[in-house]
Amino acid sequence: MDSKTAANAPPPRVKVTRTRPHRWPLPQYHSEHAAGADLTADLDSARELRPLERAAIPTGIAIELPAGFEAQVRPRSGRALSEGLALVNSPGTIDPDYRGEIRVIVINLGDAPLTIRPGDRIAQLVIAPVARAEFMEAEALDRSGRGDGGFGHTGR
Repeated sequence: MDSKTAANAPPPRVKVTRTRPHRWPLPQYHSEHAAGADLTADLDSARELRPLERAAIPTGIAIELPAGFEAQVRPRSGRALSEGLALVNSPGTIDPDYRGEIRVIVINLGDAPLTIRPGDRIAQLVIAPVARAEFMEAEALDRSGRGDGGFGHTGR
C-alpha cells in the first residue's frame, strides 16, 4: 500500500475499555499528523523512580485491535530528553489477541529521582499493520552485497 492509498484508507477501529473507574482521557493524538496517541499514567498517587529504577505503570485501559494490526508502545521524546524517562522494551508490542490492561514498563535513565504523577503522559501508542511471515528452512541463502557484515558494517 503506498502512502497515498494509506492516507485515504479508513483508520482502524480500536475498542477501548477501562480497567478502573474513568479518570483520564482515552489515548489521543495531540497534533494533526501525530503518529502516536498519548498514554497516561493511571496512578492513585505520584510514583518516584530512583535512577535506573524500573516500574510497570498502569494506564487504566485495555484495547481490542483488529486482526492484522499491532499496537506499539513507544517513549515520548520530550520526557526522554528532559528527564531521562525511557521504556525498557521499546517498542513494546501489543498483539491483537491481548485483552489485559496496558502497562508501560518505564525506567529512569536520569541521574536524579523522577516523579510520575497521576494523569501524566508517559508513552505513546502507535497502531501499525503487521505482516506474518512463512519461515522456511533452506540449505543456503541468496548472496547480497552486505553478506554477513554485522553491527556497524554499513557505517564504514
